Amino acid sequence: MPDRVPQPVDRQLPTDEARDLISLVRDIAQREIAPKAAEEEDAGRFPREIFGLLSDSGLLGLPYDSEYGGGDQPYEVYLQVLEELALARLTVGLGVSVHTLSCHALANYGTKEQRAEYLPAMLGGGLLGAYCLSEPSSGSDAASLRTKAVRAAGGETGSGGEWAITGTKAWITHGGVADFYTVLARSGGAGPRGITAFLVPGHAEGLSAAPPERKMGMKGSPTAQIHFDGVRVSDGRRIGDEGQGFAIALAALDSGRLGIAACAIGVAQAALDEAVAYATGREQFGRPISDFQGLRFMLADMATQIEAGRALYLAAARLRDTGRPFAKQAAMAKLLCTDTAMKVTTDAVQVLGGYGYTADFPVERYLREAKVLQIVEGTNQIQRMVIARHLAGPESH
Repeated sequence: MPDRVPQPVDRQLPTDEARDLISLVRDIAQREIAPKAAEEEDAGRFPREIFGLLSDSGLLGLPYDSEYGGGDQPYEVYLQVLEELALARLTVGLGVSVHTLSCHALANYGTKEQRAEYLPAMLGGGLLGAYCLSEPSSGSDAASLRTKAVRAAGGETGSGGEWAITGTKAWITHGGVADFYTVLARSGGAGPRGITAFLVPGHAEGLSAAPPERKMGMKGSPTAQIHFDGVRVSDGRRIGDEGQGFAIALAALDSGRLGIAACAIGVAQAALDEAVAYATGREQFGRPISDFQGLRFMLADMATQIEAGRALYLAAARLRDTGRPFAKQAAMAKLLCTDTAMKVTTDAVQVLGGYGYTADFPVERYLREAKVLQIVEGTNQIQRMVIARHLAGPESH
């Protein structure tokens, strides 16, 4: 069957700098990421060296201020970088999205002194972050989290003392391999107003990781519970005001959902590229199977769904870039793009028939990976609740 090389996505980019950036990302993806993706995912190998390369290339801090080592790129551009990375390997694209999410609290709510002290290493110093919100008993109901942060002896408010953090976080991407964790913990009473954010170093005494979860996909990306056993952090690592943590977390998730949407479209595009290559190269009844209307219409629907998802996440990104509210559109993008990834990858397996069900072709991996995108950073049922609240107001109790 002859190889058919997929054409790169024709992107609308705002500047020549952005076009050069996408070219750089495609080069890294084609040379360093894609060739090893299948083998390393099958082996469950985390590509830490790739994240080092991305950091050295200035790709781990793209949407943040260059004053602290960021790339000064709008979300419109950053998300398309994520899509290109996820197209090559979701472990990498999602990993960059999670790292960016982990930097959000400090970059947007930290003091100038905190940003100057910590952000340069986080954005361009080779460090990798993780985001600790979910817990074993509080997934979608994040406001009910139980991890405690209490002031250590002698640590009064404003004294510059220490906090002790105790509890367990669950479903943490990069759990056990991250260099820093943005942690949401309960410092006050029940409910969302009793939560505070902290920046915890990965080597902190009392911090440990459980063995990684055994997952159906994304095997190269470690997901693990993180245990905090009286982990001491200075008050200088508290982000924002006491009790502001839940608001900080929600703001980060609005942006993070756009990252998931972009990654989903990357996986869907990879599946479509594989399906088109197979359909145009595979012959049955004396002609390529792409000649048969049933398959042609499937490919057309897959491509249309991908374009619609890409347009929606970019529209949400442009709202964010101009400082306008975008939470509803972010939820819509996360919902549509991840559902699209699930549909397109399922159809790609169908296009390849029996071959699609084997590990000799990557579409079965894309299908397994797409499923998790409907779950992470707010399940798609939660996204529907968020959208409905914007339309009809909060639920009555």
